[in-house]
Amino acid sequence: MPKKEGIKKVMVIGSGPIVIGQAAEFDYAGSQACRGLKEEGIEVVLVNSNPATIMTDANMAEHVYLEPLTPEFVTRILEKEKPDGILPGLGGQVGLNIVKEIAQQGVLNRLGVTLLGTPLEAIEKAEDREKFKQMLEDINEPAPPSGIGSTVEDALQMADSIGYPVIVRPAYTLGGSGGGIVHDPQQMREVVARGLKYSIIHQVLIEKCVSGWKEIEFEVMRDSADNCITICSMENIDPMGIHTGDSIVVAPALTLTDQEFQMLRTASLKIIRALGIEGGCNVQFAMDTQSFDYYVIEVNPRVSRSSALASKATGYPIAKVTSKIAIGLHLDEIRNAVTGKTWSGFEPAIDYCVVKFPRWPFDKFTKADRTLGTQMKATGEVMSLGRSFEEALLKAVRSLEIDLIHFELPVLKDISAAELRSELVNPTDIRLFAVAEAMRRGFSLEELYDLTRIDFFFLHKIEHIIALEHELEQVGTNQLGRDLLMKAKYFGFADQSIGQLTGREEAEIRELRRRYGIKPVYKMVDTCAAEFAAETPYYYSTYDKENEAIPSNRRKVTVLGSGPIRIGQGIEFDYCSVHASWALREEGIESIIINNNPETVSTDFDTSDRLYFEPLIPEDVLNILELEQPEGVVVQFGGQTAINLAEPLEKAAVPILGTAVKDIDAAEDRRRFDELMENLGIPRPPGGTAVSVEQAEKIAERISYPALVRPSYVLGGRAMEIVYNIKDLREYMATAVKVSPNHPVLIDKYLKGIEMEVDGIADGHDCL
Repeated sequence: MPKKEGIKKVMVIGSGPIVIGQAAEFDYAGSQACRGLKEEGIEVVLVNSNPATIMTDANMAEHVYLEPLTPEFVTRILEKEKPDGILPGLGGQVGLNIVKEIAQQGVLNRLGVTLLGTPLEAIEKAEDREKFKQMLEDINEPAPPSGIGSTVEDALQMADSIGYPVIVRPAYTLGGSGGGIVHDPQQMREVVARGLKYSIIHQVLIEKCVSGWKEIEFEVMRDSADNCITICSMENIDPMGIHTGDSIVVAPALTLTDQEFQMLRTASLKIIRALGIEGGCNVQFAMDTQSFDYYVIEVNPRVSRSSALASKATGYPIAKVTSKIAIGLHLDEIRNAVTGKTWSGFEPAIDYCVVKFPRWPFDKFTKADRTLGTQMKATGEVMSLGRSFEEALLKAVRSLEIDLIHFELPVLKDISAAELRSELVNPTDIRLFAVAEAMRRGFSLEELYDLTRIDFFFLHKIEHIIALEHELEQVGTNQLGRDLLMKAKYFGFADQSIGQLTGREEAEIRELRRRYGIKPVYKMVDTCAAEFAAETPYYYSTYDKENEAIPSNRRKVTVLGSGPIRIGQGIEFDYCSVHASWALREEGIESIIINNNPETVSTDFDTSDRLYFEPLIPEDVLNILELEQPEGVVVQFGGQTAINLAEPLEKAAVPILGTAVKDIDAAEDRRRFDELMENLGIPRPPGGTAVSVEQAEKIAERISYPALVRPSYVLGGRAMEIVYNIKDLREYMATAVKVSPNHPVLIDKYLKGIEMEVDGIADGHDCL
């Protein structure tokens, strides 16, 4: 079928600023949509207010408007540009809410603008809790017992009839904003009052709480001819009660029987058809493990963070296909861009295991409530791939950049058994680490299941990791044989953690691997489990036999990405990495990106010539460089993550392109920076570097309070504070940072005044 008649110019709405619950996934989706529309000869008008995104780059659309995302501004742009259609479903909740409002105001009819993709009534059916419940009743799909409230008193009556605990879900919000699990009337008053304020239609759903049940998601795609496919099933390791964005998720679903899987898959297809959604959508289920009972919890009638995960996990470009369906193409007319041979109507097949692990901001907000519930708190996430769940999980942990190389959290070693039980019962960001700690202390799997309701399958897998730790410890510094070393690598153990468990240095383990001929191979993500050859595949490492990543003989350069989004290190570094890759391509040089963030444009299948989805730590990066043998590595565009890799890579004789490591160090190391300023005759606040509490006190006394204190080599002012007296300083040194020669603390005189910035660029000779 040809494109829709008369659609030559389309407006795409972005998602605005990054907030908790809405991160880079919509930049990735919007960018893919713009590219997909341009491929079909469509003129694109883009409106967004976020300058840090690739989406707002000049070459993404013919007309880019950096304007507030409000109905008024969108209306003015529509009046000026007169597009034929508008595509709102790729900008998260923001885009949907704006289009709903301007449609109700009659703007679209007045200007003759067609709403593309999912119809407005379908969006309303999915987002309006009452209409959604009615739709499920009409098609005989089970919803949890619930009621709709527009006042606090309504909600209290419903909760009484349903019975506590209940879940409060505001309509038309994102990331569970304003909602939560409620256990009593007093809590109910607070949560409902907040939820009504968050909902643009002042409506909340009061729903039976099924926490403890299994949470399963299906990513589904439908076109206007009613062709439907499921792209990916996903299973939350955490049971119901924790927002899916805060859950550790595995793809495909691993613990369902075939009967359960087919039952939920059929329900997903039935729901997307009943809603009339055109494009991608996400269906969430609660599944009782003791029976075949399930409830439909929610449908996102747009791309979501789960869509980004499903897209990167399978290699299927959901946002791109959604944009093409929106202009009238059918699934059997849209070519699969990864294989170049198949069509988008083929359901993706995956022959590996994917783990998504969220990244929370609690390192920045140390006093924040770490409890996880139905309101999302994660800022970003990492994705890892492996041939087994153990391998994917361990790779995810070392991708998080939380100073962990292995599935072990040192702070848990010193807590009592009672405190450990509390960590297991009350979900926080460290619960899965608490499960591992409990196993090390001899807790039975039955007890752990009773405390956490985490499926026995996952508990057995974690138990296997702990058993492997014991095997390695028993070998100790004696002979570490090839078989045991290979086994540890196959299940995802890092060289550093093998070294710690056997009493050796990481370099010794790396050398031992070399002697034994143990090195990783790289497998392909190609949407079809290697049934067809792929044109633009990407890769993950595993310790297997056949290597599918055959290096080319071209000139090539590696660009290091920035890892998960956290406060202080956001999407701006992804923007830089993507531009670096494009610039290399323009010069005829093969670009290789290494990153592990599934939400970003840099990990899109066609941004670089080659993509490696791997942890950004020296071991994993060096393994790729050993295989690819690039001319050098660019570290300047991956934020602090990439900068921190510069020194270990240089020590391994890897050429660092751009600013030299010694010059990076001169900017980051306080002593060397001070010397540089002294030589150049540039004034600076008096200060010093402390590697102990005593030193810190002496420096602060010398320069006088107030003083500005912060660690070296950090980004976004993490752990930076102003201290006004010795008591503040001692408290800071005790709680905020580890102080040692490896972790020095910078102490400067705090000056009040006007702050100015200058951006410069130099080529080694000229400076602008």
